[in-house]
Amino acid sequence: MKGYSDEQILKGILRHDNLILQYIYKQYYYRVNYFIKKNQGNEEDASDLFQEAVIVIYRKLKENDLIFEKSSFQGYLFAVCRFLWLKQLEKRRIEKEKINDTLPFQENIYDDNLVDLVDKNEKYGLYQKHFKTLSSDCQKLLQMFFDKIPLREIAKIMGYKGEKYAKTRKYKCKELLISRIKQDSEYKKILEDDT
Repeated sequence: MKGYSDEQILKGILRHDNLILQYIYKQYYYRVNYFIKKNQGNEEDASDLFQEAVIVIYRKLKENDLIFEKSSFQGYLFAVCRFLWLKQLEKRRIEKEKINDTLPFQENIYDDNLVDLVDKNEKYGLYQKHFKTLSSDCQKLLQMFFDKIPLREIAKIMGYKGEKYAKTRKYKCKELLISRIKQDSEYKKILEDDT
């Protein structure tokens, strides 16, 4: 399998490049999986966590907020995985001291806002879960709106009769999404964690 530089990997993550994403999975997943299984986790935990770590890195790249001066992509990925798993274990009330540390770890990799980003990620996961339950029409419309495409353009792309209809439709889709999120028990947990 072809190797990629850290820069190619980061650009690939930003582009949702399937080859790069497969490469990351093939190269690094087994170690994360091993680490999680050694620390009270299972295959499903490892898979979820690995995906979440890649999403965290993607979101940091998107916000131009990814810094890993003294580390490689691999080191950063493992640090994010380790951080996410510790947070998960904390949720499960397992003391951090019991962690059997088998991943290379550098303290300085955690920038202060990684904690905020992980919290944001939990909220984003909840949003994604309910976003996927919307009709494909609503999903497409909201995605374009979130991508800051003007309503006039959206109306054309979606084949609506005008900007006003697109606005009404967007409002209804957004309200539906918000009400589904608010009815989720996870939403209540996140609210409690924030207080």
